[in-house]
Amino acid sequence: MEKEKTFEEALEELETIVKELEMGNAPLDEAIKKYTLAMNLAKVCNEKLENATKSVNKILEENGKLEDFNIEE
Repeated sequence: MEKEKTFEEALEELETIVKELEMGNAPLDEAIKKYTLAMNLAKVCNEKLENATKSVNKILEENGKLEDFNIEE
């Protein structure tokens, strides 16, 4: 089973596919497969951004005020 990609991994793969498609050298069948994969990666990235936004908004709502977000190690 393949591990879930991080946002950064999905975005990097998406950028690579877009560059390949922009070159226009791929046969039609391969281009369609790459386009489909790119759309799925874009969906993954969008979902991760939405989840991050919801998490940040939840933190803001719980605190009731804007604060600097610090990660304590």
